[in-house]
Amino acid sequence: MSEKNRERKRTARERLAAEREKQKSAERRRRVLIVGASVVCVLGLAAVIGVVAANAGKDDGSKAAGPVVAPSGAQGKDSLAIPVGKESAKSTLTVWEDFRCPACKAFETAYRPTIHKLTDAGQLKVRYHLATIIDGNLGGTGSRNAANAAACAQDTGKFPDYHDVLYDKQPAETDDGYADNSKLIELAAEVDGLDTPAFRTCVEKGTHNSWVDKSAAAFRNGGFSGTPTVILDGKNIYQDRTMTPAKLKRLVQRANKG
Repeated sequence: MSEKNRERKRTARERLAAEREKQKSAERRRRVLIVGASVVCVLGLAAVIGVVAANAGKDDGSKAAGPVVAPSGAQGKDSLAIPVGKESAKSTLTVWEDFRCPACKAFETAYRPTIHKLTDAGQLKVRYHLATIIDGNLGGTGSRNAANAAACAQDTGKFPDYHDVLYDKQPAETDDGYADNSKLIELAAEVDGLDTPAFRTCVEKGTHNSWVDKSAAAFRNGGFSGTPTVILDGKNIYQDRTMTPAKLKRLVQRANKG
């Protein structure tokens, strides 16, 4: 073998060795980056979980608490339930809800037509309890402000219609849009006869804020797992995976026949 051929082979081996070393270095850098990114992701997730856990169940205390003023016609223990439907109805649906809660909106979307038909027929009465769980978990005051506005609507006999509008126009869960009282007053225009000076004053002054806070405390102390909590004649039906609007209708009609 000539000296020239030996030199070419030696050069080729050196290039191959250099290329392999280059690939090994790149692979080591890639592993370091992956591990580093994983650590950052885990720490970031832990931080988020920590923030949510730290805030869970806490309400924003941005406004000083005033006297507890229950809305007109409120019923039950401490007057914390807003009633809808005829008292003579044999079935009672108890709903714990939060106007910022996406799951509450999903329940409304699926069950509202059936609930309206049953209440209009005098077969079902509903007792609405207002909670502020999203304010506690994500911060803000939208849950409480919307609940106060709904209580103000109850004072004028417009709760059911305004209740539905609040869910129809619900902002994204992370958008605390209902913290803006002007937005809540703007939505009142969609309910005939609701946008009055009395309603506006009630919303802007937070007349029922302390009542909402008391309702939220009752929810936290009630051992409920989240919103919505939906109880039909003492049984939690939201946890029933077989429950449908049609099944709810059958249960209510059966109770009214009994």
